[in-house]
Amino acid sequence: MFGMYWQGFFLGAAMILPLGPQNAYVMNQGIRRQYHLMIALLCALSDVILICAGIFGGSALLSQSSLLLSLITWGGVAFLLWYGWGAFSVVFKRQLDVVSVDIARQSRWRVIATVLAVTWLNPHVYLDTFVVQGSIGGQMAPDARSWFALGSITASFLWFFALALLASWLAPWLNTPKAQRVINAFVGVIMWSIALQLAHSGMQ
Repeated sequence: MFGMYWQGFFLGAAMILPLGPQNAYVMNQGIRRQYHLMIALLCALSDVILICAGIFGGSALLSQSSLLLSLITWGGVAFLLWYGWGAFSVVFKRQLDVVSVDIARQSRWRVIATVLAVTWLNPHVYLDTFVVQGSIGGQMAPDARSWFALGSITASFLWFFALALLASWLAPWLNTPKAQRVINAFVGVIMWSIALQLAHSGMQ
């Protein structure tokens, strides 16, 4: 059974490591030291729901409903374009300092709403958890499936908290006007690149 655990752990790590909207938001909030541990927990708990749903039957639902997949895809495209525009607006501000509106402390509920949107409106999350992990874990025996899911969940918790804490630790070097412009430009490019990829796949 421990073999299934480590298989789930390494597959979960491989799915979560590439930089996407969710990781970029966790990193940004970690740099700002704004509810970064709460955000890491929300991302990890969301992964618990998605991983379990995918492994224990959700992959079949997504593969059978082209309408649902289409709604998830185009909703994600719209959100990523909007979020990317917000990042680019920081880059092109004439004057930017560490106490600007964009970097100032946001309300707890706005942060919660944003992290849930970044997570649940990202079609890649469903492809990773439902299609990839779900198709692999769904073929296992019930006991092995539980260990596989636990391994993936462990990887998620370790990654999000490590990312949030590392970004917070590096905040004195990264929370400067110049660094914020570079980071937001990088985030904007990532968001729009993923949006274009999703739009391309959605039109096929």
